[in-house]
Amino acid sequence: MQIQIALPDEIANSLKNKWGNLEQRLLEITLLEAYRDEFISVGKLRELLGMSTSLEIDSWLKERGIDLAYNEEDFAADCQTHNQLQKDEKLNE
Repeated sequence: MQIQIALPDEIANSLKNKWGNLEQRLLEITLLEAYRDEFISVGKLRELLGMSTSLEIDSWLKERGIDLAYNEEDFAADCQTHNQLQKDEKLNE
C-alpha cells in the first residue's frame, strides 16, 4: 500500500535538509510507533527495515532510546533454550 501525505514545501524542505530521505524517515517513524504499540514484533520490525541481524535492530532501537520488549515469557523461553543447548552439549563452557 502506498500512502501519500501533503506537507508545505517549506516544512518538507526543512525536514529533508535535517533528515535526508523523508520517505525512509517516515517509514521508520511509523514502524517504530507500531513496535512501541506492540502491533509488530522486533523480528518484523527488523524485516521491514531490511536489517539482517538482531544486533542491527538492537543497535537501531538503542540509538532511538527504545528498549527491547522482553518479558518473563521471553526470559523463560531463553532459559529453556539455554538448558536444552547445555543438555545437548552445544555450549562452550
